[in-house]
Amino acid sequence: MKLVIFDVDGTLVDSQGLIVASMCQAFAEEGLQAPAREAILGIVGLSLDVAMFKLVPEYALAQRVRLVDGYKAAYMHLRASQGAAQSSPFYPGAYEALTRLRARDDVLLGVATGKSRRGLDKLIAGHGLEGYFVTTQVADDHPSKPHPSMIETAMLETGVAAAETVMIGDTSFDMDMAAAAGVTGLGARWGYHDVARLSAASQLIEDFGALDGALEEVWELQS
Repeated sequence: MKLVIFDVDGTLVDSQGLIVASMCQAFAEEGLQAPAREAILGIVGLSLDVAMFKLVPEYALAQRVRLVDGYKAAYMHLRASQGAAQSSPFYPGAYEALTRLRARDDVLLGVATGKSRRGLDKLIAGHGLEGYFVTTQVADDHPSKPHPSMIETAMLETGVAAAETVMIGDTSFDMDMAAAAGVTGLGARWGYHDVARLSAASQLIEDFGALDGALEEVWELQS
């Protein structure tokens, strides 16, 4: 069996509008100027406490905790008002690629995301992806990316070896996590990190139409 693990935000779905709006609201409620859009998108994928420290390391811990709580509240409110699928739409070809891979007898699908369990469950339900992923690793249960724990646990749960496992993500955190776990990392060029930051990727893919070919190339090399 082969295991294909996907990041979520910036890879499967484009949630940047929701993320930026939620972060801006959290900072506004503290009477603070929010970081630049590029800075906010640059920390997507990290666990929230780690992400907030990277954004504003000079702030006191108590204030960062309030910002994290404010972000969570704003995110949940905006998602509820807009709908999970509408606020985090699929990238072109994402759903079709997932459906093709799910139909294969030799492939298992997984998720490794900085989202909470609740957030991932809402997204899966909103997009009708129930039953697509046999293993789902979230920030609630692991150290933040790029620690390899999420990928290692996914492999343990599925019984798939590192040589047959591929991590697909759009950030340096995803690619560094893949490298730390000893698996192949495919970098998504359409996401939130500049391509220059994806140096740890084994290969870069332009869009979901190129994914199947890239996976076959990886598995052929490993065989």
